[in-house]
Amino acid sequence: MAQIDVPVLIAGGGPVGMTTALNLARYGIRSLLVERNPTTTRHPKMDLTNGRSMELFHRLGLDENLRDAGVPRENAFDILWITSLVGHDLHRFHYPSAAEKTDIIRAENDGSHGAQAPLRVSQIQIEPVLKKAIDENPLIDVRFGTRFDKLVENGPDGVIAEIVNEATGESDTVHCRFLAGCDGGGSRVRRNLGIQLDGEENVAGAFMVHFRTDDRALLQRWGPVYHLQSGMGTIIAQNDHDVYTLQAWLLPGMDPSTMTPEGVLEGWIGTHFDYEVLQANPWHAHFVVAEKYRDHSVLLAGDAAHQYIPTGGYGMNSGIADSAAISWVLAANLLGWGGDKLLDAYDLERRPTAWWHLEASRRHMGVRQQITMLYMEAGDVEEEGPEGDARRADLAAKIAALGNAENESWGVEFGYRYDQSPVVAKEGDAPAIDPITYTPSTWPGARLPHVFLADGVALHDKLGVFWTLVALEDSDTAAIEAAAAEQGVPLQILRLNQPELRPIYERNLLLVRPDQHVAWRGDALPDDSAALLALVCGR
Repeated sequence: MAQIDVPVLIAGGGPVGMTTALNLARYGIRSLLVERNPTTTRHPKMDLTNGRSMELFHRLGLDENLRDAGVPRENAFDILWITSLVGHDLHRFHYPSAAEKTDIIRAENDGSHGAQAPLRVSQIQIEPVLKKAIDENPLIDVRFGTRFDKLVENGPDGVIAEIVNEATGESDTVHCRFLAGCDGGGSRVRRNLGIQLDGEENVAGAFMVHFRTDDRALLQRWGPVYHLQSGMGTIIAQNDHDVYTLQAWLLPGMDPSTMTPEGVLEGWIGTHFDYEVLQANPWHAHFVVAEKYRDHSVLLAGDAAHQYIPTGGYGMNSGIADSAAISWVLAANLLGWGGDKLLDAYDLERRPTAWWHLEASRRHMGVRQQITMLYMEAGDVEEEGPEGDARRADLAAKIAALGNAENESWGVEFGYRYDQSPVVAKEGDAPAIDPITYTPSTWPGARLPHVFLADGVALHDKLGVFWTLVALEDSDTAAIEAAAAEQGVPLQILRLNQPELRPIYERNLLLVRPDQHVAWRGDALPDDSAALLALVCGR
């Protein structure tokens, strides 16, 4: 049994674990990543990387590689409600392609958009891009086919854990300052800590059939469509070519043990056709959040910390934001300028945000359930003739009236704010956040709004790796620069002579954290800049 010494051990090599390793490396921190599976996933676990996640992947230089792996940039994000694939279309919600959205972001440069368009891509395609990046990074020791086995010791000064090679059974002891549990819904790390999940389990179920077909005359009857939906579930076009995933709802009384992939698929489609089943299984979704994200030197992220129904696509995307949050606070502590309160702040920031995303997912699921009931109450929507036309028109109108907030909750995606954080400068009662409409805000704890500057470069791209003080006017920043130098806090001053930015950014001075969230704002420095830095650095 060998002993390994490393600053951070990451348990779990899914998107959250791999992104955490890459974020840590960006800060100059070494890590050991272990993943029990020998290869990246073959299961289609998600199909949308949202705009906020793409902003965070852009920082890592991975956004274009991920777009190359995903659905072509020119393909739209349309959601089409149908009676069946051999029946009728009912109502289409149109959404622009990534290329079109990128043009919109450039044209409407008012802070109301993310810096990046979303991406349609399966986790099957995301993971190899991330794996290549971690394999090539000299600061990351990558060990697939190796599982986190058990926690031997967990104290305020570090962790001792055992890892096991799945092929040989050989175990090693890891001594590390921090352990990041990114090991999925059944997290061994979380179970070793005895951390419980709050919320509801098994709130909904589906039978998943992942399949390949060349029958585009059937699957693309109405052109390439992102989601084909009925009251009984959804077909997701994974690549707009030949790979699809059906998520067929398991309704009360259905017994998955009596169901076959072929029966489920052909029953949903409405006919037999030529296809190859790639993966198939029933699954059940949960609405749960871990009761805490931190226990001494162990922190949880991703599905280990929260699990939702995928309505809205908040699962992996919340995990990518977890990764951005966990990595900078661990790096700050390891580099010596971040205090212990930063570790507590990770819990107090990301756990309420998980509930924010959970409630959004619950709302979207409620709309899905309402629409299922509408289908059940509509009568024979496949009937030809005037009566069938009338039923379909009525059903389509009701679907349109319910709307599609599931794909339009920009406030949920970009507007979440760390109001309970102990390491942001409070300003009194925070304004409400609209889940649908994103309103640019620099209220402390909010994500810094994106704009392209006069030179065409995104403001986010001019932020420093660690702390940045954005100065919109020629303000005196000498006091905070001196305090940062004295405390060893890495601080960059970004001066922008663009008065037209003031209505968007609201203050002349914005202190921006490494995760692009605002820690403090003002029109002049506070009387005690040293105390401000001690607060926001968790000391």
